[in-house]
Amino acid sequence: MPRMLFLCNKKSKVKVTVLGSGTSQGVPVIACPCPVCASADEHDKRLRSSILLQTASTTLVVDAGPDFRQQMLRAGVKKLDAILISHTHKDHIAGLDDVRSFNYLTGKPMPVFACKRDQEEIRHEFSYAFTKNPYPGVPEYDLHELTTEPFQLGDIPIQAVELLHMHLSVFGFRFGRFAYLTDVNHIPPKSMKVLEGIEILMIDALRKKPHLSHFNLEQAIEVAEQLAVKTAYFTHISHLMGFHREVQAELPANMFLAWDGLSFEI
Repeated sequence: MPRMLFLCNKKSKVKVTVLGSGTSQGVPVIACPCPVCASADEHDKRLRSSILLQTASTTLVVDAGPDFRQQMLRAGVKKLDAILISHTHKDHIAGLDDVRSFNYLTGKPMPVFACKRDQEEIRHEFSYAFTKNPYPGVPEYDLHELTTEPFQLGDIPIQAVELLHMHLSVFGFRFGRFAYLTDVNHIPPKSMKVLEGIEILMIDALRKKPHLSHFNLEQAIEVAEQLAVKTAYFTHISHLMGFHREVQAELPANMFLAWDGLSFEI
């Protein structure tokens, strides 16, 4: 079970901000001539998928992809208490080097929560940070094992949820009445049980056509309906989904394409 940090019993409102709602290439895609990538609508401009959770005392991020630096600057984040890792594909961990600024400001390693397999991947990808005599200024990490046991960081309750991303086991996260499930194409029955009772869902919906390792829009809608959530947001969106405005007009009244900068309280 992960060590509980900054434990606080007071219930606080948690602000959730979408730092990025795009797939691994982001939107626009480099050199892509398609109309969506050329769109002037800010809702069609998507950094790599990540969310920020904030209370008065605690700030967490789920995943730190290639856009992490830009996302931290855009959201005005001055303090970060921990990073939760869903899995170690590059679009979810490539920005971990940029925790150096937080290391410098706090004088402490950055707590990073990841399963054992993903910890080994982080040690491999950022091997220069784990040598016996590291080069001055390298990032510093305090790795914690992430399991499906519920725990709490500050005043934010967390439960990792097992998902499948094609053949890869990955984590989604439940934060009280809100769940964030990115990079998923199958939710095991026991995980659906863990998700029972949530009111707000943010879930992977890559595009309209089926995909090997991601839910498409139709499948994501089905999951939201099965869980009977009050509000559903779709994320990890590709340029192949189409224009935000047009797709949004086709969705049920309580379901929305997420967009960068979207925020709400849980």
